[in-house]
Amino acid sequence: MTDDPDAPDLGSEHLITRVEAGVLHVRIDRTERRNSFTQDMYRGLKRAAVWADRTATIDALCLTGTDEWFGAGGDMGGNSADRETLAAEWDPTDHFPFRHFERCRKPIVTAVNGVCQAGGIDLVLYSDVSVASDRATFRVPELLRGAPDAWMSARLVHQVGLAKAKYLYFTAARFDAAEAEAMGLVGKVVPHAELDDHVAWVLEQIRLTGPVSRALVKADINGRLPAPDAKMFAATIMSPEMVEGMSAFLDKRDPVWPRSHDA
Repeated sequence: MTDDPDAPDLGSEHLITRVEAGVLHVRIDRTERRNSFTQDMYRGLKRAAVWADRTATIDALCLTGTDEWFGAGGDMGGNSADRETLAAEWDPTDHFPFRHFERCRKPIVTAVNGVCQAGGIDLVLYSDVSVASDRATFRVPELLRGAPDAWMSARLVHQVGLAKAKYLYFTAARFDAAEAEAMGLVGKVVPHAELDDHVAWVLEQIRLTGPVSRALVKADINGRLPAPDAKMFAATIMSPEMVEGMSAFLDKRDPVWPRSHDA
């Protein structure tokens, strides 16, 4: 006998869900596009946090990827959401999942199995416990696309420190799992073959803690963090600079940045 509820439909075929032992597991599965996120997928991850928060028998949400990919950031190839249903939200205040990850009273665990960059790093930053495979790699490429990510800038400094955050942002350098652990981006790195077992242990430990107390501690910690400046991102959408950055990415060339103050 089990008290586990049925797993929710998150509205994207690329988010595979199951519920086991009081944990909602979500696996990102869009490997043909390097697990890049459509708006439907971001919305689905937000729904996962909302559902976990609302469901009394759920103690945690666990997120991972497929094969060599965890998450490569937003899809820049024009693949977006079902526009007819984009406004039909369980919580319509934000189409991205990051702040909902922090608002969710249940701990959110990210199991970083492979390539993690851009929005994938945001998921790690806004989760509560992060465990990475020693095969995982990381990158902050936003400025190469002309896309100032307000969610990342609001958290990266607190996670890794000012000097390291600026280095990662302004160089877009790739770094490995050992470096990610050393700088404090992830909580633990384990051999790839041990990732699933260690994450299972982490989830077991979480379920041993008092649900009210852990929710209070999470709220207290997150309440001290600055609010992301979402207006910064919104003001740059489809600006000449962002258009050039995305076009250069799709064309696999170096960007030629517009230099006017209106860019």
